Amino acid sequence: MMKKINIYGILLIAFLAFAAISCDRPTPSKPKFDESLLMGYWQSGTLHEYYKEDGTGYTWDTADDVLEEEAQPYTWTLSGATLTQNHLMEMGGVVPKTYTLTTLTATTLAYHDNYGTSYVFYKGNSDEETY
Repeated sequence: MMKKINIYGILLIAFLAFAAISCDRPTPSKPKFDESLLMGYWQSGTLHEYYKEDGTGYTWDTADDVLEEEAQPYTWTLSGATLTQNHLMEMGGVVPKTYTLTTLTATTLAYHDNYGTSYVFYKGNSDEETY
């Protein structure tokens, strides 16, 4: 009798576990952003970024006494909410930076990194594209 109870108990537990696993649970959807909204010139205080349609761009910070003509180039990709910038160093190295977008509209770009640093940019007009 004890073996029958144990077998039925095990089967019941296995059935309940299977039923719980197979239930349809809504999966959170990953936010997607319209990549075309990213194109152009953005400014956050003294930090400037320019995104081109070909997946390249450049950045400069006037607080570091760097002008647009001296900007650091990068390549970029946007996948879902993940923005990756691969900064191209003068001596040939590449420094990848990954951000999570929280806002991307025609006028506002906001993202943060995994270290707690957040940025909010506003779309503007660079005097002219020089890079």
